[in-house]
Amino acid sequence: MAPPNPGLTHLSNALATPEQLSASSSLIDGVPSDLEASIRCAGTQLTQAAGVLLHLSQDIIAQAIVIFTRFWLGADGGSLRIYSVKDVSAAALYLTAKLSFQPTSPRSVLNVYTLLLSQEASPLWFVNPRGAPKQPPSADSYTLTEGGYQSARLILLRIESVILRTLSFDTHVALPHTIALTYLQTLGVTDSAVSRRTPNALAVAAIYLASREQDCKLVDGEWWEVFDVDREELGFLVVGMKSTEGFMRAETEKWKGPGKPIPLVVEEVDAEIERSQMMQEGE
Repeated sequence: MAPPNPGLTHLSNALATPEQLSASSSLIDGVPSDLEASIRCAGTQLTQAAGVLLHLSQDIIAQAIVIFTRFWLGADGGSLRIYSVKDVSAAALYLTAKLSFQPTSPRSVLNVYTLLLSQEASPLWFVNPRGAPKQPPSADSYTLTEGGYQSARLILLRIESVILRTLSFDTHVALPHTIALTYLQTLGVTDSAVSRRTPNALAVAAIYLASREQDCKLVDGEWWEVFDVDREELGFLVVGMKSTEGFMRAETEKWKGPGKPIPLVVEEVDAEIERSQMMQEGE
């Protein structure tokens, strides 16, 4: 990945190169790009849900999602035909929490993931397309045995080391939340509605969208240039952010409609690829 601006290291992230974005290890291994996008999207949602159940702060969860996403980038990144999304998600969250002021134990992480990945107990639509159970399921369906825990713990620690090696031990993540609030103060905006609605995205584009949605008047002129963002870049980011809702709606219809879970382990990914190939041959 391209290194961040050396003068703004604490405010910058390493950026993916065009080559990393165009050819992932998963794509090279035969995973269709649309399937890869669905699986990685589900992985970020799984990470978010697990972080909430572990009572981690949102900035820790967001950092874990960035680490999770970086792992799959480029030909040297992880492949969905080698590493299971559920394992990488758990390891990214465990690693990020361990480096923060809210470390959590392997047992807590694994217990939460066992619950979220249980097709009988999970509230996640992409794990349990039928919806959360109306009656509380048996605890046996989402409780790790001691032997199961020890085995899962070894996998968690192994994948943690794989993530670190893949990222060259660069776990720095700069989030836009604090930057956005600083920019709002610089612009003289005190509208709490705008501040609350600033999403986890690049700060300037988030402020632009939130201010328009709340009909909040900002300063005259092209204020975004003060923060080193040109009009073309701002427009690209705004379009990208506004397209997120449509993408998620399409993903829900694509997977929840047929009522099948998104594959989150290697064996399920292989089976889905084989099924798709057989359908194409049948046509």
